[in-house]
Amino acid sequence: MKKQTDNTDNKKNMDAQQPVQQPPRQQLMMVKRDIRQLPPIVLPEGYSVRSYKEGDGKAWENIILESFGKKYDFEEFMLKNKAFMPERVFFLCYGDEVVATASAWHRDEIGTITGSLHMVGILKSHAGHGLGYWISLAALYRMREEGRIRSVLRTDDFRLPAVKTYLRLGYEPILIDESQESRWRDVFAAIGRADLADTPLLSKAVFDPFAETEDGRYKL
Repeated sequence: MKKQTDNTDNKKNMDAQQPVQQPPRQQLMMVKRDIRQLPPIVLPEGYSVRSYKEGDGKAWENIILESFGKKYDFEEFMLKNKAFMPERVFFLCYGDEVVATASAWHRDEIGTITGSLHMVGILKSHAGHGLGYWISLAALYRMREEGRIRSVLRTDDFRLPAVKTYLRLGYEPILIDESQESRWRDVFAAIGRADLADTPLLSKAVFDPFAETEDGRYKL
């Protein structure tokens, strides 16, 4: 009996020593509440914009790897997604080189009037020309053509240049997790915009933006 007790105690000790698994952090979320009025696209000299054509997958993968620090398979992540349409995936080119991408995505859970700005990335060798702004704007034009009225996106705390671009495009934070107010304050401080932490952007209550209200409308 003593041996059985010792084994039980050892198991309890081992269980106590196991690290507690924390749930993954929610990505930061932003919304542009009205995309019906958009500025014109004025590309820097030498750049052009186009939508996806067959064979662009590898270029997309290279851009996303540089931007996110993580490999994504274009076929698995994009082509096989039911939201995929060639005309929803945009590329900026410098001559024949594909240098930036963004997609005008749609997710069923956000309703028919809301589009999603998806997988925005730029090659580091072409950073500093505002390309993230222009390629994202091309995606917003596509969303508007599809009848969307607003746009949402998800991003990460470390993607500071991207956050700057999204703010310039008129996106604002949505708090969907209790930890996100402090995270947004850190992001604002890191991009030199600590003043934004004192604006109404972070004063709204935490909520599920995709939950429907009693009249069937989405909260966003």
